Amino acid sequence: MRVVTLNVNGIRSAERRGFARWLSRVEPWEVVCLQELRTLEDDVPKSLRAPRKCVASFHPAERKGYAGVGVYARAAATFTSGFGSPEFDREGRYLRADFRELSIVSVYLPSGSSGPHRQASKFRFLAEFLPHLARLRETGREIILCGDWNIAHQPIDLKNWRSNQKNSGFLPEERAWLSGIFDDLGFVDVFRRIDPRPEQYTWWSNRGQAWDNNVGWRIDYQIATPGIAATARAATIYKTRRFSDHAPLIIDYDYDLR
Repeated sequence: MRVVTLNVNGIRSAERRGFARWLSRVEPWEVVCLQELRTLEDDVPKSLRAPRKCVASFHPAERKGYAGVGVYARAAATFTSGFGSPEFDREGRYLRADFRELSIVSVYLPSGSSGPHRQASKFRFLAEFLPHLARLRETGREIILCGDWNIAHQPIDLKNWRSNQKNSGFLPEERAWLSGIFDDLGFVDVFRRIDPRPEQYTWWSNRGQAWDNNVGWRIDYQIATPGIAATARAATIYKTRRFSDHAPLIIDYDYDLR
C-alpha cells in the first residue's frame, strides 16, 4: 500500500504545475492525502476531482481560498469530515477515511507564523486535537495521520534550528506537544523510523534560495499506530519536480488495503 501526502498550497496551482500528470505516474498508490486546497469543492480542477479508478472526498474551508483537505482512495471508504471542533471544522482541517480496520486521516494544522493571534489559534487547535487523538487511539483501529503538522519535532528536522527556537513551528511548547503524541499516545513517526538521515525536509520557504540550498523544514508527516507503522518498508520525499512549496511524502506499507 503506497500512501502519499502533500500540502499542495492551492490545488489549482499544483494542477498547473503538473501535479495531476505526476499523480498518474506515481502509481501504484492506494491513498493520497492533500492539504491546503484553498478552493471550494466545485472549483477543484476536473483532472483532480477524482483521479482514475479512485474515490475522492474533500473537506474545504467555509472561507474561500483558505485551508481545506482531501483524500483519494483506491478502495471503498467511509469518510468523516472534521473532528468535532466548532472553531476548526469550519476551516477544513481534518478528513478521515475508514477502510475495514484502518483509518487514514488527512490533517492540516494551523500555522502560527503570521502573528501572535495565529499562534494563539494554533495553541487552541493543539489543545482540542490531542484529546481527539487519544479517543481515536482508544478505538483500537490502526491509524495513519497524514499531513502538514506545521511543527518540526527535533533539531534534525530543520536546517537552522538554533535560530528558530523562538519561532512558530519550532517552539518548545509545540515540540513537547508533538512528543506527547509519540511518547504518551504511542504513535510512531513513520518516516523517521525508516530514515534517520539529517537534511531530509518537506518544506522550503519561497524566500531567498531556500530550495536551492536545501534550507528546509520537515513538517509533513505520516504518523501511525505501531501495528501499521511496523509494516512500512520504504519512504521517499519526492523532489524531482515541484508542485508546491512542500514536497510529496511517499511511504510504502506491506499492507493490503482491500
